[in-house]
Amino acid sequence: MLKQFYNVIGVMSGTSLDGVDLAHIHFTLHDGIWDFKILEAETVAYDTQWFNKLKNAVQFSESELIELNKAYTNRLAEIINKFIDEYKIENLDAVCSHGHTILHQPQNGFTLQIGNLPEIANIIHQKVVCDFRVQDVQLGGQGAPLVPIGDQILFADYDYCLNLGGFSNVSFDENNKRIAFDISPVNTVLNFYANQLRLDYDDKGSIAKSGKLHQPLLDELNALSFYSKPYPKSLGFEFVKETVLPLIEKHAISRQDKMHTFTIHVAFQIANALSKKKTKLLITGGGAYNDFLIEEIQRYLPDMHIIIPEKKILEYKEALIFALLGVLKLRDEINVLSSVTGAEKDHSSGEVYG
Repeated sequence: MLKQFYNVIGVMSGTSLDGVDLAHIHFTLHDGIWDFKILEAETVAYDTQWFNKLKNAVQFSESELIELNKAYTNRLAEIINKFIDEYKIENLDAVCSHGHTILHQPQNGFTLQIGNLPEIANIIHQKVVCDFRVQDVQLGGQGAPLVPIGDQILFADYDYCLNLGGFSNVSFDENNKRIAFDISPVNTVLNFYANQLRLDYDDKGSIAKSGKLHQPLLDELNALSFYSKPYPKSLGFEFVKETVLPLIEKHAISRQDKMHTFTIHVAFQIANALSKKKTKLLITGGGAYNDFLIEEIQRYLPDMHIIIPEKKILEYKEALIFALLGVLKLRDEINVLSSVTGAEKDHSSGEVYG
């Protein structure tokens, strides 16, 4: 008989390079309904050396990526071990880890998340469930987004679940199917310009708010072909590096104006992606702290009821959901939806080590 209670850790590193999110979670299944409690949770920031490595890895050769994968697997194991020791966590069913996305090219049948080598289970002496995206790409899917099944199972009270991280993505039910897709870059671009100002990020969006709208740039951003593509669709850092940043850099305007204009672009694309305008919208991810961005989303969606949840859910929702994906994999139950990724079938994805 399958278990009704799971004691797990969810581990996530996002494209915004904030660091490694770890969340200790208890899941309970009662009468077919999943409940959860986030216990200890923290984000371990990357030092400058790791930040730069991960930021530049998109340009690495194959041999450099192999070495990076080994080194990052060891670093991730160190972080997980310290988390377990610090909070004296015992009797874990599994550590469920996303790893860190370096390359995401589903159109070429390829996606790479480092930190998912089998050795990680030996180093942390725990069962590890990881590498959730590869199988979906092999089945013809986008390999992303994977969070929507967690939205459907754990956050069914909301009409839309919007995450504002390195990229924005949304999930919702349509015609009895879960739909989800990436909307646009967010912090991958805003943090790029904040870093040029020697800041890790733009606190509350105050720098962006101080700038002015540059209409020609806004028009060019909104005209990018990705936005008119039908879903399922997903974005990787390559899109930012090769398309978005070169487009912005063509314009001789201040960083503040670039950030202001890009924030409005993000809000416009989010509003454009949500067909129902008078419903409940749950917003999570680091971008939920960007007051200027939230104000602009509300301006474009004046009748939308926007909910920003308590801190642990806001900051650790992705770690929470990858923990759930790991639990579903242990149960050999579906954890990736073809309606979301475009794969040929729903499936139970991930590797189990240890």
